[in-house]
Amino acid sequence: MIKRLITALILLVIVIEIGTIGYILIEKWGAVDSLYMTIITIATVGYMEVNPLSQAGRIFTIFLIIFGISTLTFGISTFTAFLVEGELSEILRRKKMEKVISGLKEHYIVCGMGRIGRHIIDELYKTKRLCVAIDKNEEACRRLAEEERLFIKGDATSSSVLKSANIAYAKGVFCSLPTDAENLLLVLTARGINPLLKIVARAGEDESEEKMMRAGADGVVLPEFIGGLRMASAMVRPEAVTFLDKMLKDQEAVYRVEDIFVDADSVFAGKTLRTSGLMERKGFSVAAVRKGGRYIFNPSGDERIEIGDAVILIGESESIREVKAVKG
Repeated sequence: MIKRLITALILLVIVIEIGTIGYILIEKWGAVDSLYMTIITIATVGYMEVNPLSQAGRIFTIFLIIFGISTLTFGISTFTAFLVEGELSEILRRKKMEKVISGLKEHYIVCGMGRIGRHIIDELYKTKRLCVAIDKNEEACRRLAEEERLFIKGDATSSSVLKSANIAYAKGVFCSLPTDAENLLLVLTARGINPLLKIVARAGEDESEEKMMRAGADGVVLPEFIGGLRMASAMVRPEAVTFLDKMLKDQEAVYRVEDIFVDADSVFAGKTLRTSGLMERKGFSVAAVRKGGRYIFNPSGDERIEIGDAVILIGESESIREVKAVKG
């Protein structure tokens, strides 16, 4: 539609130029009189002629009226369709969205809006995390627009597209493109732009996991492997699976397993779980503490939290988010 609108404007300018030059050459009028005569002729406003026309001038005016009205009608109909179909509002909406995306920081970028990408986006929005989606599929972008979610239409493996998603200030990237080759290229591109970025990639083949890790991915998920384990668990430990399903799919309250990484600025560094207050807080429980490469499950209140540890919590997402927001 935009191309048609541009075409109509170009044709209108050409007709005006031809009309103006024609009157200058045929009637020997000045440029202003010729332009004025051309405009009132094309617009059919009914004003009198600037000067009496010669026979050649009248024939020229007849053709100018025919082509001028046709061009003007085409332009008006195109512009009307442009407004009615909402393309102008769509452009304004996109400009507003681009401005919001350009200001994002500590956000997540989800590349690929297939079934996995959709679940990732839903989870991020449900747990109130800033995110932007990237996909080149028209239908996927249309659905995101209807849901009023931030997105960029384009090739996620392109550096320019990733930069438009403000990847330099992003917290992490999810690589959920259709093929392993695309995800591998995305990992390399994203890591090259932002070395501090956390990257989690999807892989279809087992051998792709090692390649993606070498390329710079922090984690690789194999959906078929996870699916197989889930099916086995549903068979041999159904109550545990039911509990997890309830936790993840509850519409009234969002329950999740979250983690708190303890760095030098953390208010919890150097304290025991009891003195940190984590064990007394309502809304969640301390499930484990990671120390180096080992996990201490169901830790006691005397367990000391050191810099570099991670505390694993399970409970209400909102309560956990409040604790994670506490600064030293």
